[in-house]
Parts: sequence; structure tokens; C-alpha cells
Amino acid sequence: MLIRNVVLVVFGSLILAACAKQNTDNNSGVVAASTILNVAYGTNSLQQMDVYLPAGRSSGSTKVIIMIHGGAWSAGLGTRADIAQYVDTLKRRFPGYAIFNIGYRLFSLPNTNTFPTQELDVKSAVEFVYNKRSDYLISDKFVLFGVSAGAHLSLLQAYKNSVPVKVKTVVDFFGPTDINDLYNNPGVIPPLNIIAIMNGTPTSNPTLYQQSSPINFVNAATACPTIILQGSADPLVNAVRQSAALNDKLQIAGVPREYVLYTGKGHGDDWDSATFFDAFNRIEAFLRFHNP
Repeated sequence: MLIRNVVLVVFGSLILAACAKQNTDNNSGVVAASTILNVAYGTNSLQQMDVYLPAGRSSGSTKVIIMIHGGAWSAGLGTRADIAQYVDTLKRRFPGYAIFNIGYRLFSLPNTNTFPTQELDVKSAVEFVYNKRSDYLISDKFVLFGVSAGAHLSLLQAYKNSVPVKVKTVVDFFGPTDINDLYNNPGVIPPLNIIAIMNGTPTSNPTLYQQSSPINFVNAATACPTIILQGSADPLVNAVRQSAALNDKLQIAGVPREYVLYTGKGHGDDWDSATFFDAFNRIEAFLRFHNP
């Protein structure tokens, strides 16, 4: 019986040691880096995120970047896999940050997942990450990093919501900021697409257009420091009516902001490595100043 008990104690100790090994560095005892893929924050298969946790993290000091992909909010045009290409860059630039790459439900014809489905999913994902702070050993210093439609969703989340967490900074890669103007001056985006996603026109559904436009929520109390990166020749998101208009409103409200306009560049697909390198240099400097 004694031998059996000793065996059980030793076996139990080995299990505890194995568990500890997964979470700490063998040499220093520091919490180890961890990657957790396909973490569900909802019941739909698109309501998932990939989690990248740095070594040495703590709930008191580890800041958070939440990445939100683009793709016109629509099925077949974008998933979180598209924005995952930036994960390694963010890890190198911000080695102490935890990174969360989130997905959200996507619109499809004729009327599946119309707005504000995507906005509500981002809100749920942010709340999920916030509520898991003690499990992930992260702080409440959240940065949102969005591309195109994901930048639009980042701005909405940051400017409209302060509970349970107020976002510290937003990185906006050519995100739409005024959906009403996007309908009236659509560029290469057919107005019918906007009508379908928004369940109507600005006349038939004015409240949703108003509530879905980040530019309408800019004021000194709600908006947070924002860096806007935009191509002057963007055929999808007009530099003047969308990004520059947001920049102007942030300036009037006294909100810290930086507007970077890349002459002759489009909607990201034609940005070369030098352009992206400059963009990430500016992002790094902006976050180090506004999210120290």
C-alpha cells in the first residue's frame, strides 16, 4: 500500500511538473510564450480567434493588440487568415504584446449577417479577451489594429464603447469612416452592395447608417489616439471623404492622431515593401508614444 501511495505521489508530481513546463521557461521560471489557435468566443465557426501570448507576460504589464481583418464585411472576400501575415511583424516590433487575431461573421446574399452583425461580433470578441485577462495574463491596455473593413470595425469599437474596456489606440489601414458617404460616393463599390449589407439606403434605414459610421462618434471624450494610413489613389475608400475627413474631425476634437497619406497608392494591394516598412515604423512610434 505504501509503495502504491508513493507511486501515486510521484506520478502526480510528474503531471504537475509537465503542466508547469508548458507554462514556464525551464531555465528561468518565466512564463513561456504560447500560441492557441481557433479559440471560440461564440457558437458560429467564424467567431474564433488565434491567440499569441508573449513570454514573461503579466496581468499588470502585458499590452494587447487585437487584429481585425478586412474584406468588405462579406463572405468570400476576407478572413482572419489574410491579416495573419502581419503577426510576425507585430511580434518583432512589439515583443511584449499579446496578439489576438479575430474573425467575425460575414455578410452573404441575400440577407445573411447584415449589419450590425460584424460590429456586434467585434464587441463580443473584445469583451471575451477582456474577461480572459487573468487566464492569459494580460493587462487592459488594448490596441485595435484593423485593415479596410476591419479598420472600420476597429474605429467603431474604439469610439462607441468604453465598457468593459476603453481602447487605448487604433491603427486604421484605409478604413471606411462614413457609410452614408460610401453609399453616395461609392467609387468602385456598387451601391447595391452597401444597400444589401446595410439592409436599406440612408433614407430607408438612416439610424443604422448613422450608427455604423465611426466619424459620427468622434469627440474628446469617446475617441482615442488614432493613426490613419491611406493611399491617395485608393479606389475603394476615398482618401479625402473618408480618411482625411476623420483626421479633420479628430483634430477639431483635440484627439491625438496621425494621418499618413501615401501618394499614388491604392487599397493596400499595390503597396510595396518600402511603403509597408514606413507604415510600420510610424505605427511603432505612434504606439510607443500613445500606449507606453
